[in-house]
Amino acid sequence: MTESDLSVLRERAANGDQTAIDILIELAGERGDMDELRRLAENGSSDAADQLIEVATELGDLGELRRLADGGNITAAEQLSELTGE
Repeated sequence: MTESDLSVLRERAANGDQTAIDILIELAGERGDMDELRRLAENGSSDAADQLIEVATELGDLGELRRLADGGNITAAEQLSELTGE
């Protein structure tokens, strides 16, 4: 997928196109693109937040999991607890 294709998807997603959001989440998850997932999650996508937690867990990114947990994400807190024993 080209950067131009991604730009079109991002624009569609910004306008509330759920299909575009789903495609962006899938692509970002495959690429391990935490910035894209974080942006989508911050815009209200719980699916993006779940994918972000999955990628952060796979990469052992405790900082990201802690940030999400501190923001009230229970799943991130559970993952962080499992990884750190906290």
